[in-house]
Amino acid sequence: MNGNPSAAEIAARIDHTLLDPSAVAGDIDRLCDEAIHWEFAAVCVNPVWVKRCADRLHHSRVRVCAVAGFPLGAQLTEVKALEARRVVELGASEVDVVMLLSAVKAGRWDEAREDLATVVRAASPGTVKAILETGRWERGEMVAAARVAVEAGATYVKTSTGFGPGASVDHVRWLREAVGPSIGVKASGGIRTFDQASAMLAAGATRLGTSAGVAILSRVKTG
Repeated sequence: MNGNPSAAEIAARIDHTLLDPSAVAGDIDRLCDEAIHWEFAAVCVNPVWVKRCADRLHHSRVRVCAVAGFPLGAQLTEVKALEARRVVELGASEVDVVMLLSAVKAGRWDEAREDLATVVRAASPGTVKAILETGRWERGEMVAAARVAVEAGATYVKTSTGFGPGASVDHVRWLREAVGPSIGVKASGGIRTFDQASAMLAAGATRLGTSAGVAILSRVKTG
């Protein structure tokens, strides 16, 4: 994104996120209402809340994003695939799935590719964002994982779950260079200010995962 983005442009890139396992129905309803009010791109929630979000957001433009294989990516492939298929059936149009990180670390690229490709097929017609947990890797590993994710059919590569090391501007830039202009890059983890969000977009992110979207934009509006 060239130049300084406006508040509206940042809002339109935000996945308004609530993945706290202790969240209750009222928290989820508030998340959806905030997403409508601020015109965020999507809400991002755990699978148990997908149907509630889909029902509440039915007449809005806000998408429902669900996580799968979260937050470790260490579930059996068939379990991750079933989870992805079910959240799409329940109303999610986007699925953020953690790659098989053990295979990435060991350089078992065929295994990592097939694990993710199986999830991509199961999630169809939903969009899949592959979570790489970039904070775990050296640049070469990160780039290789991103390219494998694209080969497996992911529409986006995503930096992190937010449960470990978060996104950095360098990570976003390296992912953008690795996947080219046609694949989405989602930055997530530790994005809490307007300046951080702007920097991620300038580095090549096309989506931002954050639980601080309202606070970010409220400060801009009142500042």
